Amino acid sequence: MEFLASKGDCTRYFKRSLLLVFVCVIVLVCTDQDYYSLLGVSKEASSREIRQAFKKLALKLHPDKNQNDPNAHENFLKINRAYEVLKDEDLRKKYDKYGEKGLEDQQQGGRYESWHFYRYDFGIYDDDPEIITLDRGEFDAAVNSGELWFVNFYSPRCSHCHDLAPTWREFAKELDGVIRIGAVNCGDNRMLCRIKGINSYPSLYVFKTGMQPVKYYGDRSKESLKNFAMQYVTSTVTELWAGNFVNAIETSFASGVGWLITFCAEHGDCLSYQTRLKLAGMLEGLVNVGWMDCGTQGELCDNLDVSSSTTAYFPPGATINNKEKGGVLFLNSLDAREIYQEVMQHLPDFEIISAASLEDRLAHHRWLLFFQFGEGDKSNVQEFKKLKFLLKDEHIQVGKFDCLSSPTICNKLYVYQPCLAVFKGKGTGDYEIHHGKKILYDIVAFAKESVNSHVITLGPQNFPDKDKEPWLVDFFAPWCPPCRALLPELRKASKHLYGQLKFGTLDCTVHEGLCNMHNIRAYPTTVVFNQSDVHEYEGHHSAEQILEFIEDLRNPSVVSLTPETFAELVQRRKREEIWMVDFYAPWCGPCQALMPEWKKMARMLNGLISVGSVDCQKYYSFCHQESVRGYPEIRLFPQKSNTAYQYYSYNGWHRDAYSLRGWALGYLPQVSVDLTPQSFTEKVLNGKDHWVIDFYAPWCGPCQNFAPEFEMLARAVKGKVKAGKVDCQAYGQTCQIADIRAYPTVKFYPYQGTKKSVLGEYIDSRDAKGIADLLNEKLEAMENKGKRKKSRSKDEL
Repeated sequence: MEFLASKGDCTRYFKRSLLLVFVCVIVLVCTDQDYYSLLGVSKEASSREIRQAFKKLALKLHPDKNQNDPNAHENFLKINRAYEVLKDEDLRKKYDKYGEKGLEDQQQGGRYESWHFYRYDFGIYDDDPEIITLDRGEFDAAVNSGELWFVNFYSPRCSHCHDLAPTWREFAKELDGVIRIGAVNCGDNRMLCRIKGINSYPSLYVFKTGMQPVKYYGDRSKESLKNFAMQYVTSTVTELWAGNFVNAIETSFASGVGWLITFCAEHGDCLSYQTRLKLAGMLEGLVNVGWMDCGTQGELCDNLDVSSSTTAYFPPGATINNKEKGGVLFLNSLDAREIYQEVMQHLPDFEIISAASLEDRLAHHRWLLFFQFGEGDKSNVQEFKKLKFLLKDEHIQVGKFDCLSSPTICNKLYVYQPCLAVFKGKGTGDYEIHHGKKILYDIVAFAKESVNSHVITLGPQNFPDKDKEPWLVDFFAPWCPPCRALLPELRKASKHLYGQLKFGTLDCTVHEGLCNMHNIRAYPTTVVFNQSDVHEYEGHHSAEQILEFIEDLRNPSVVSLTPETFAELVQRRKREEIWMVDFYAPWCGPCQALMPEWKKMARMLNGLISVGSVDCQKYYSFCHQESVRGYPEIRLFPQKSNTAYQYYSYNGWHRDAYSLRGWALGYLPQVSVDLTPQSFTEKVLNGKDHWVIDFYAPWCGPCQNFAPEFEMLARAVKGKVKAGKVDCQAYGQTCQIADIRAYPTVKFYPYQGTKKSVLGEYIDSRDAKGIADLLNEKLEAMENKGKRKKSRSKDEL
C-alpha cells in the first residue's frame, strides 16, 4: 500500500523502516544457508539433477513422514525454498551472484505439497532413459535439430497424464532411435507451455524442422500412437529386383551411401515391414534400406548365395561378385536396435584434418571439428556419424583434429581437453567452442546456430580491452547451467546487432586471470565494453532483453540524477510533469536485482512519466537529507499541487516492471470519460465519434489491474477514438443491454454514418498497445472502404 509522505512524515517512516529491516534480518539469519548444500548437489547440477535430488529429500524429510519432529516443517521449508530458486534459471543466477539477499523480491517456498505428491506426481519421466525431459532452455534446440520429435506436455497434477505414463514409456522403448520421445513438465515450465499454447494435459505434439507442429487427437493406445508418429517418418524402404539391384549397389560408390538389404526367402525369418521401416528411420541419410523377395528373384538370390532369409549391409563400392572382398556384412539379428548398432560401427569415421592443411581448409569451408588427444580418445559416439547428414543443408563439414599431432595449434585455440568447435569459414580466428550437452540434438542445434551467428570464443590474444569498436563479452564457466542456457540467446541477439556490436565469450575456468582482472564474481557475467565505458548486463537470459539492454545504452530510459539535476528536473519540474526516482546503492543486492526491471519500466512509461535514479553511495549526504533510510527507495513525485513538497513511496512487495508500471499509472490524470446511461446513449450510440469502452465493476480485481492499461490506451488513441468507462455495478441495466457477461469487457463502437448497435464489437485483449494497433487497423480499413465507395460513385457519374 502506498502512502503520501512529506518532510514531517519522515520520523514515522524511519521507525517503520527500522522495524522492517529488523524483521528482514531475522528471516535472513534463519534461512541464509547454501542452497546447493541443502539439496546435496554441485553448482554445475542440471535442472533434472536438482529435481531428482529434491524429490529424494522431499520423500525423506516431509513433515507427513516426520510428525514427531517439531523442526520438520521448518527443515522442509528450507529445502523447498532451495528447490524453488535453483530450478528457476533467472533466480538461480541472482542467487549465485548475490546470495539470498538478491532474492528478497521473490519470497517463495512458504507452501509445499503432500508427501503423496512428491512420491507419485513429481517429475513423472525423470527416471526414464528413453524419454528426454526437456526444459525451457533445451526445447528449441531439440525440436529444431532436424530430427523427428514426439513430445508429451504434461502436468504432474493431471490424472490422465499418469494414466498415459506406462503407455508412453513402452512407446518410447519401441521407437527409440527412430523418433525422439520427449516430455515437458508444465508444472516446472509454465512459461514454455504458455508460449506453445498448451492449455490441456496431456497434449501430444509431433515436431520436425520445416513443418508446423502437429497435435495428436487419437486414443492413447501404444499402437495408435505408433501409427500416428510413423506417418511422419519420411524414410522409405525400396523393393529391389534384378533390374534395379545392380544399379543400386554400383551407384552407392558415387553417392557414398551404402545399402542395408533384407532378403526374404522361403526358409528363415525375414525382417518385418515395421522393422525395416524403423531401420530406414534410424539410418536416414546414412544408409539406404531395401528388401528383396527371393521367391520372385530366385536367380539373383542364388547368385548371391542367399538360401535363407537374411539381412546384409553393402558398403559404398561393394563388389557383388566377391562379397568378402567387397566388405559385405551379413547380419543374423532380427532386432532393429542390434542391426542399427552393428551397421553404425561399420560406417566410416570422420576425416582427420592434418595440421598442415588445417588453416587452409578452415578458411574455405564451414567445419564442425572434434578435437581429440590421441587415436585412443573415444570422445565421440557412433550416433554422431549422423552429423554429416543433419548438417548437410547448412553446408557444414565434419572432421577431427588430433591435438597431440600439433599442441601449438590447440593451445592457440585454447583447447586443452577433448571438445568440439564450429569454424565459420574464415580460418582459425572466427570460431566458437561447444559447451553444451554431448548429445546429438544439442550439437546439431549449436552448429546451426553458431555458423549463422556472430559469437566467437575469446582469449588473452583477442580480448577487446582496447578495441575501438563496442563489444559484448560473456564471462562464463562451462559447468554453470545458466551460462549454457544464455549462450544460444547471445547467438540470437548477435544476428540482430551485426555490424553494430561484436559478441564474444570468455571461459573463466581457462582464463581465470583475465576474469579476475575484470572483477568477475559470478557466472554468467555479461559486460558491454565501449572503449572506456563498461556496462554490466543484469537482465533475464533472453535475446529480447539483451537487445533491450543495448537499446537502453544507446538511448537511456533512466536519467542518472545528481543533487543539482534532481533539484532542477524533479523539484522544479513543470506543473503537469510526473517523476519516478529510485534511490539506490550499488552494493545493495535488491537494488542490483531491481535495476533491469527499473529500466524496462522506464521504457514502458516513455512519454508519460519521467524516470530517474540517484546513487546514494556517491551522493550519501543528499540521500540522507532526503530522508532515504533504506535501499532501494522508490518515490513518485506527482503533478504539482499547492502542497510545497510531496511524494508517494512504493511499498509493494513485487518490484517487477509491470507491478511498478501499474502503480505509477494510477497517478496519471484520467483521460477516459466516465459514462452514465444517458451519456452512453447520447455520446456513444447516437454520437458521431468512434468510441472504445471499458465495462467494469469496482470490486473486480482484474478490472483494477486493467484500469491503468485502459488509460494508456486512451492516451494512445486520443484524437482518433474517444475512450469511456461504464460502471456495471452502478449501471447494471446498461451493461445488461450491451450483453456484458464478464468484467472487464472492452468493446469498440465505430461511427459509420448511422446509429451504432448497442452490442458494439468485442475486443479480446487486455494490452493497451495491442488494442491500439487493432483499432488503428479497423479505422484504416473503414477509411479505405469509404475511398472505394467514393471512387465507385465517381465512376458511375
